[in-house]
Amino acid sequence: MKLNINWKKTLLVTLDVVIAAYLVMAVTSWNAPSKEDDVCTKVIIDIADENVNGFLNSAEIKTLLDRNRLYPLSKRMKDINPRRIEQALKGMPFVKTAQCYATEDNHVCITITQRTPIVRVKSFTGEDYYIDDNGGVMPNSQYTSDMIIVTGSVTRPYACRYVYLLAQELMSDDLWRNQIEQINILPDKTVELVPRVGNHVVNIGALPSAPSDGTLRDAVSAFVKKQMHRLELFYREGLKYAGWERYDYISLEYSNQIVCRKREQHN
Repeated sequence: MKLNINWKKTLLVTLDVVIAAYLVMAVTSWNAPSKEDDVCTKVIIDIADENVNGFLNSAEIKTLLDRNRLYPLSKRMKDINPRRIEQALKGMPFVKTAQCYATEDNHVCITITQRTPIVRVKSFTGEDYYIDDNGGVMPNSQYTSDMIIVTGSVTRPYACRYVYLLAQELMSDDLWRNQIEQINILPDKTVELVPRVGNHVVNIGALPSAPSDGTLRDAVSAFVKKQMHRLELFYREGLKYAGWERYDYISLEYSNQIVCRKREQHN
């Protein structure tokens, strides 16, 4: 059986279908909102340890970005530069890391970690600042956490290189993290520790020096471990019988003996 196909008519129908499909797509495209004009509808700021460290809050982040004309809310998504936002945030003294990215639903997410102070330095020159857990200087703020205070003849270079390592070693031990409340540096760089329990001062001697940062860390760590072990034994075996109020000064400067000064008796 021979079929008679009207190819001219079939071609016209096919062409009509293609044109109709094109028109539907074009109309849909014209009526759909352009991604080029999308604006940021929400800014999500996540600050790690905000309730613990307390240096930064979302309002301060917004203020900084506003001041630099970088706060993304209501801006066109194509005009938002996450890398510039990150760089601005990393310039803040209390920011450790900063990440910024945009989502498909036109939100901008900002994630921040804070620097962690381990000691507060109040030197003989009147300077008042923090040393963080990387040995960096942080400016004084309203931060009120209970941490070790460093006083006396301490310069910034000495604090960042030596006191930082001493504080790290003390903070790594549960006993000394809770027991030591003050480090005092004498003019000859001898280190005094003031404990929370017991009305006395402990002299552990001068911290060792070393030619490089790596060997210095090892030398200070070994020295502090040795001296604090001696002090712990004295606390357990000596003060257990003599009493915590018998001495007002305990010196560990000499490797083969512990020298104690009796407290003066007042009538």
